[in-house]
Amino acid sequence: MIKKILVLHTGGTISMSADDDGKVSQNADNPMNHVGLDLDNLALTVLDFFNIPSPHITPYHMLDIYKKIKETAGQYDGVVITHGTDTLEETAYFLDTMNVPEIPIVITGAMRSSNELGSDGVYNYLSALRVASNDKAADKGVLVVMNDEIHAAKYVTKTHTTNVATFQTPTHGPLGIIMKHDILWFKTAEPRVRFDLKQITGTVPIIKAYAGMGIGDGIISLLAPEKIDGVVIEALGAGNLPPLAAREIKSLMDKGVPVVLVSRCFNGIAEPVYAYEGGGVKLQEAGVMFIKELNAPKARLKLLIALSAGLEGQELKDYIEG
Repeated sequence: MIKKILVLHTGGTISMSADDDGKVSQNADNPMNHVGLDLDNLALTVLDFFNIPSPHITPYHMLDIYKKIKETAGQYDGVVITHGTDTLEETAYFLDTMNVPEIPIVITGAMRSSNELGSDGVYNYLSALRVASNDKAADKGVLVVMNDEIHAAKYVTKTHTTNVATFQTPTHGPLGIIMKHDILWFKTAEPRVRFDLKQITGTVPIIKAYAGMGIGDGIISLLAPEKIDGVVIEALGAGNLPPLAAREIKSLMDKGVPVVLVSRCFNGIAEPVYAYEGGGVKLQEAGVMFIKELNAPKARLKLLIALSAGLEGQELKDYIEG
């Protein structure tokens, strides 16, 4: 059976090339446009949807990708998106939170441009096409395929600046691996709440905690409550802050700004454990919402999506902490 796959190219290293000095830039003609067209078991519809570096990607671009996938529902058996790796995990998480059709949706990219030694773009792209045409991939949420591994959008993160094995899933590990002639699945991603957003708006900064935070700088107090819609705090350890920073956070919340918390640790889950001033127990009692198992960029998107969906009060808290 021939599978119909929609391919949306959005730019990034996978579509770029290096000059003689090693400087990497965009190509007018995406080299991935010429890959996979002769596969016997697939019928590809390929669109150069964007052609931008991934640091240029915004939630507005993510919403456009979602709208395109949604408007083509029923026409394709799977979707592959090529994307720059710097913000790939954020686009993957955003789409995983949207009301996408229940078909395989796979995002991939490359760490080396098309003409660099050891370029991984073609291999990752062909691997993504394999996963998108695999029937077992349909019930596992949005997937990230890189370097022979299949990761859940919710948990995957970029861990190295240049290594081709950069995408990893802390704590859980990958959902599956790509073999030479088969795909081996280990687990299924948990169900998630899905939204059908028509627009996404809001300003949510990310603040990283550090020793002595609030002494002499008052960085949180510099935030103007009337100009932001929420704050993500990347806290210390299990979810703690220096005492002066905790007071600044409390002041923000008193002015109606929702604050969500994740840990700055690479592994583990943020949870209220410590009851000293600035500890997680005190922060939660003050109204800080703890997000389980998301990094700060994804937590920011989760809050933006929730606010854009109109969630507030207890409904917002239940979604954020769920």
